[in-house]
Amino acid sequence: MPDAAPIRAFLDDAHLGLAAEVDRFATDSLRPLPAAEDDQTARRRAREILGLLGAAGWSRWAVPAEFGGAAPAIDFRACCLVREALAAASPLADAVFALQCLGSLPIAFAGAGELGRRWLPEVAAGRAMAAFAMTEPGAGSDVGGMQTRAVRDGDAYVLDGTKHLISNAGIADFYTVFAVTDPDAEPRAISAFVVPADTPGLRLVAPQVMSAPHPLGEIAFEAARVPAAARLGEEGSGFKLGMQVLDRLRATVAAAACGMAARALEEAVAHARARRLFGKPLAEFQLTRAKLAEMATELTAARLLVYRAAWEADRGAPRVTHESAMAKAYATEAAQRIVDGAVQIVGGRGVLADHPVDHLYRSVRALRIYEGATEIQHLIIARGLLADAGG
Repeated sequence: MPDAAPIRAFLDDAHLGLAAEVDRFATDSLRPLPAAEDDQTARRRAREILGLLGAAGWSRWAVPAEFGGAAPAIDFRACCLVREALAAASPLADAVFALQCLGSLPIAFAGAGELGRRWLPEVAAGRAMAAFAMTEPGAGSDVGGMQTRAVRDGDAYVLDGTKHLISNAGIADFYTVFAVTDPDAEPRAISAFVVPADTPGLRLVAPQVMSAPHPLGEIAFEAARVPAAARLGEEGSGFKLGMQVLDRLRATVAAAACGMAARALEEAVAHARARRLFGKPLAEFQLTRAKLAEMATELTAARLLVYRAAWEADRGAPRVTHESAMAKAYATEAAQRIVDGAVQIVGGRGVLADHPVDHLYRSVRALRIYEGATEIQHLIIARGLLADAGG
């Protein structure tokens, strides 16, 4: 993990100790794992990693202490530190932890007592795998285009529709699902539900294969019946709940980007020191030094934005939309440049599938899209600026 000094102002001693501990775990337990070679391997390994995270106590940071978590409330700086360390060692492990947060946070935020007691202790222990089902073929950044319906039928809801690009599709134990409950409202009323994976009418349509192996897929709800008690919060409150969750977790996506960038920089520095070219180490060439300096500077700037956003969330700011958007937009784009720079420095070995920087190159790309593409983050930032200026 990079030097903690630049972000020390946003961390306390407990966070610094946590950073060192999770970094040791990631280095000792995850780095030795070979990268998943295909979709099936990724699905199997994701379950294995879930058990490792649960046994080591890292999954406890995804839920509040009331349900077996590590802190009274979700500690977003801790989540960022965990994701940064995991992503540096294994992007797949980072994805597993991220989905534990993403699928569980709506339950915690909605104050759903019985649902919380049913699922969150299992998440904390690494026994239940979570998923977050919002995206649809026609509704990604535009959530208003959502077509999945949840129709009230007595003491239950009947869900119909399709979700795609869903991480953990087919291997999750439960899905936090968003569906339209009043299509005639303006804007449409969206509600959130916790749907167990074994619910009749819920099925995996097909895996969706990414360039970096990752358990992704399309799921369908075909007259899937869930009790009304599976709804999170009031009917029609799902959009607000989903945005509240994404608002706070976007900084953790940025933290994962920093982890991947840090690993890429580490690999680039090691190669530049060891590789001899024209009779001297690659590291002695000015162009190499300039590129490494640029990469290190961008990484430090990204981490400052990340931990500022997480600090704001932890200190109780009602919204961290502006800070999280800046962190995610900058860190993910910077990470892409840093990883690309590492590939260039490593050279031919850097495009071989078994090299860490090649795996990072394929893994980092998705971070610029999910949980709000960079362009959407720029719109959010600009909207905040214009509102502050009265424009």
